[in-house]
Amino acid sequence: MTTFIPSITLPAAVFANPYASILLPIACGTAVGFSVQPKETQKSYMALKQPPYRPPPYVFGPAWSVLYGLMGFAAYRAYNTGMNPFASTEKHLLTKQGATLYTIQLGLNLIWMPLFFIAKRPIEATVDIVALTGVTGYLTYIWGQVDPVAGWALAPYLGWLGFATYLSAGVGYLNDWDTASKEVDSPPSTKAKDTKYVDEK
Repeated sequence: MTTFIPSITLPAAVFANPYASILLPIACGTAVGFSVQPKETQKSYMALKQPPYRPPPYVFGPAWSVLYGLMGFAAYRAYNTGMNPFASTEKHLLTKQGATLYTIQLGLNLIWMPLFFIAKRPIEATVDIVALTGVTGYLTYIWGQVDPVAGWALAPYLGWLGFATYLSAGVGYLNDWDTASKEVDSPPSTKAKDTKYVDEK
């Protein structure tokens, strides 16, 4: 059971406004994505050994934009349903607890990419995404009790996090938990047999 912690929770005005609620995670996710230099990130991604079923790099941007939007929509739905004057005291409590969990999960979400691609710390990044998945699972359960639509809106995000956890752990394991200095500008030629680029075609 978690509790409502105002000092680490996003302001109520963010949750109450549909535009702010939906656009905030999209804007934050986009800002973090650009801050890690996408071209450099793609080089690193190309150079790493990958587990089966990993998607191509261009899938991640659109997928995360949709998931961030659903996340913000869920926050708006849950908060406005649960904080309605006619809602029960229990729903009020669950909504406020969920607001704290939502803020925590957003923070955990936003630090994964810098941990993995900038700091090149796959162990810490995997621990982060495992924690993120756990917090989001609990949030989905709590806000699902407040408003089923909010719970279902978080379901695709939770499912993607499960897949992303597999990818993060898989990449870490296949690369001996060392992703530092593994990048190339282009696929290797036949003469460059010592490259670390992984050609999976």
